[in-house]
Parts: sequence; structure tokens; C-alpha cells
Amino acid sequence: MGKGGGCVPSKKSPPAVDNDNAPVSSGSPSNAPEVQTRDEEVPIVTVAKLKILIVFYSMYGHVETLARRMKKGVDGVDGVEAVLFRVPETLSDDVLAHMRAPSKDDEILEIASVHELESADGFLFGFPTRYGSMAAQMKAFFDSTGQLWREQKLAGKPAGFFVSTGTQGGGQETTAWTAITQLAHHGMLFVPVGYTFGAGMFKMDSIRGGTPYGAGVFAGDGTREPTDTELALAEHQGKYMAGVVKKLAQA
Repeated sequence: MGKGGGCVPSKKSPPAVDNDNAPVSSGSPSNAPEVQTRDEEVPIVTVAKLKILIVFYSMYGHVETLARRMKKGVDGVDGVEAVLFRVPETLSDDVLAHMRAPSKDDEILEIASVHELESADGFLFGFPTRYGSMAAQMKAFFDSTGQLWREQKLAGKPAGFFVSTGTQGGGQETTAWTAITQLAHHGMLFVPVGYTFGAGMFKMDSIRGGTPYGAGVFAGDGTREPTDTELALAEHQGKYMAGVVKKLAQA
């Protein structure tokens, strides 16, 4: 017994044990709650894809076929997606029936408003030719973008063209060439496909639509189907445009 009146435990004393015979630290309560830990929830960050609108008019389906294949090219590029829209028809059902135009595929929606263009990162516009320039239906659509033009909502956005003509000399180049004026007034950037398609641009052994301005198809009297080369060029243009849009977004 020391002067302090308390007992001093020996350094060699065994550690105290709890009721379950498990060693515990001296001076610590045997029923201390365990510290509970939980995995912290890690937020999932979703990166929005860049969006390219493929907006087209197609009477007999040739431009639509190119548009679908072009979408495949765009969607094949990581981080970019394509959305198909058709522009409103301006001809009556009677006139379309007289021209033996097939009915439109409801799977592709008609663009509800020109303001749909504002949220896009890039565009591919497709249309058949009418005497060397775009069809009236497509021109009417561009004419309706006046408010976007006044506010320059589309300035700086890249856009390309693809076309359909009835004959080899029917305007594969001039149809796209004369459409560039629409982009110029909006301040948009025209992106031609050039000769990036490679050897396919130089083939002379078969009839092939498409020019450095963009993909193209020869429709003939309306019954000719696009060739594998014409479709491959359309897919390539979609992929090429998607790459350009990504580069501009990263700049």
C-alpha cells in the first residue's frame, strides 16, 4: 500500500478480460460500440454525347436511304450520336400520288420546329435536286429559319450536304454548291467530304454518285437503288463529320 492510498498494479499483471474472455484495454468499457463504416456513394457522371442532326427531304426514298447509312457512320464514332429528321412536305397528297411517291416512314419524325437546330453540334442536310439546286421542300425549310438567322444561333456550327439526282449530269455538284449560300448567311461552316473516301472516289468501272461536296446517289426514274459504293460513301461522310464535330468541341 503506498502513500496515495491506491494500489499500483504490477507491470507484469495480466490484461483484464471481458465476459467473453476476450482481452480488453485497461480502463476501456467492455461494451463500447463498434465503429460502423459504410461505403461512400460515388456519383455517376454521365457525359452527354455530341449531337449531329441529319435533316433531309426524300420523295422516293433515295435520300432517306443515304441518311440512314450516314447515321450509322456518325453513331460509330465514340461520343457522338445522330438524330434523323425529315422536313415538312409541301405537296398535296393528290400531287404525291400522281407522282407515284411512296408514303413516308413514320419511324422518322418530321422536325417540329427550326429551333430543334439550336441544340445540335453539327448538321448533315440531304435533298434531291430540282434543276441543279435543292428541292423546294428543303428550300422552304431553310426559308423558315429567319429568326435563327437574325440572331445567328447557328453561326460557327459545321454542316455538310448529300444529294440525289436523276441523271449523271443532273447536278450532283451544283445541287450542293448552290446550297452553300444557306450556310453562309447563317455563318455556318461548310464541311465537304473532299477525297477522304480514298480509292472509292476514283473508281471508274461503275456508275457512282457522290462528289467532293458530299455523298450522292443516282435515282434514275426513281426505281434505281443506291449501290454499295454510294452507301459506303454516305457512311464514311457520317463518320468524317462526327470526327470534325469532336475536334471542334475539343478546341
